[in-house]
Amino acid sequence: MTPWRERGWGATKGSAEILGRLPSVGSAPLSVLDLAPVSTGATVGDALGNSLDLAQHVERLGYLRHWVAEHHNMPGIASSAPAVLIAHLAGVTTTIRVGSGGVMLPNHQPLVIAEQFGMLEALHPGRIDLGIGRAPGTDPITAHALRRAADPSSDDLPAQLAELLAFFHGTVARITAVPGAGNMPAIWLLGSSDFSARLAAELGMPFSFAHHFMPQNTEAALEIYRCNFKPSTLDKPYAKIGVAVICAHTDEHARWLHGPAKLSFLRLRSGRPSTFPSPDEAAAYEYTPDQHTFVESWTASHVVGSPETVRAGLLELQKRTSADELMLTTNVYDHGDRLRSYELVAEALADPASGPSS
Repeated sequence: MTPWRERGWGATKGSAEILGRLPSVGSAPLSVLDLAPVSTGATVGDALGNSLDLAQHVERLGYLRHWVAEHHNMPGIASSAPAVLIAHLAGVTTTIRVGSGGVMLPNHQPLVIAEQFGMLEALHPGRIDLGIGRAPGTDPITAHALRRAADPSSDDLPAQLAELLAFFHGTVARITAVPGAGNMPAIWLLGSSDFSARLAAELGMPFSFAHHFMPQNTEAALEIYRCNFKPSTLDKPYAKIGVAVICAHTDEHARWLHGPAKLSFLRLRSGRPSTFPSPDEAAAYEYTPDQHTFVESWTASHVVGSPETVRAGLLELQKRTSADELMLTTNVYDHGDRLRSYELVAEALADPASGPSS
């Protein structure tokens, strides 16, 4: 049996058995983080429809899980309500795990999240992941609108998480979270610093690190998690990292497809988020020297290129971090290019020997 199945966090029987293989990097399976990107000229409905199509596509390819992220006030990201989108994703798939990467718990009442994800787990038992983060997933003004706090950055994630778990376990006096109590999904902690790494270790929970936008902290956070891990939910630490990946038939074409992600990131960091630009628009943009340096620095961890280049990049990353799982996020302008990228990666990393044992 493969390690992720031994620990109880794997996919249900289905896709990999049909395909006879799982795309993996060494012993680490591959998963998908979907931001439901809204391309310039497209609608939010188009973006959400593409997410459903992508989930079915990567399920057929043998990816382990498909997660969606909570973001607000971002015209280029449609996944503002993960629970709603997850319900649709689970409804059009049969085997792949689906979940949140993540739900920003301080934006919500724990009882509401227990009810929402308990319902998802009751409807799709054994297939739901609840990834939890503490950042607002937006700008300060929108965070204030979500949290209604004088200091919208303040939160008490450990206490909120304890309350959420109590609702799932049915141990809150006089309140039963229906259908949350008795229907707890797999719960993960997400992070981009050592805070969630320490909390996940203390609680013995699986941990997902945002390497795709905070690569400078990856190895330190994973070391903290592993060194401080206390068996509880899991017997052993299980660390997943998010990786930005774009794969095309040639390195040159992959870099062309990567241009919009760079421009979109610059606009976001400049306080001017937009819909996802086209490769032509990105190529025409005239970066200042400072902007160019900034963007190249922030996207240096992205794995972009031909199948051979991407395979080598992911193998090196997994070896360096010893990640138990890699979650790939691919943001390109054209939906067909996104589907093809995941397909090329799966083909490049398909390992017949990594398929499930009987």
